[in-house]
Amino acid sequence: MMDRLLKYIRSLTDFSSNSWAALQPALTEKTFAKNEYLLKEGQVCNALFYIDTGYCKSYYNIDGVAKNTGFFFENDIATNITSFGSGQPSEYNIIACEPLHVIIFDKATLFNIAQQHIEVETLGRNCVRLFATKQEEFSTLFKLFSARDRLQYLETHHPAMLQRVPLSQLASFLGVARETLSRIRKRRIM
Repeated sequence: MMDRLLKYIRSLTDFSSNSWAALQPALTEKTFAKNEYLLKEGQVCNALFYIDTGYCKSYYNIDGVAKNTGFFFENDIATNITSFGSGQPSEYNIIACEPLHVIIFDKATLFNIAQQHIEVETLGRNCVRLFATKQEEFSTLFKLFSARDRLQYLETHHPAMLQRVPLSQLASFLGVARETLSRIRKRRIM
């Protein structure tokens, strides 16, 4: 399990065996059951969650209705970047959508190690940049594209999302009613 994480880290940045050994105290493996929270609204996010197996989503509630804001699959980092960086309470939840195995990067330990190891500090910056880039990608998608174009973008760039996420959750993420998404999909198949 840790081998996949090391491979992922090395895909982001140069990372020596010494840095990997130094990083170990910041890492904890954990399994979450389906519908178990990794982070609840109002909590401070003190971790980065590397998704080893399974997937989770971020969402917030408006008048009792869940609005999905992101999905995180294998080889993704899930977190609330604003809460993680600022220490402010999270405005949304992160919940397991199926049985989930993660490797948790503890913020305080990670920051302490990063002060002594430049590669760990660079890794942290790269993880944050990667997460921010993904958020910006989806933000741009919503500002510039119609629902039909957003669906087509997901089909091309994030096919796992369409294969694994239930239609109602996908509709919430795309900002359309479930029926609208069904119509768009039917029209495109014909």
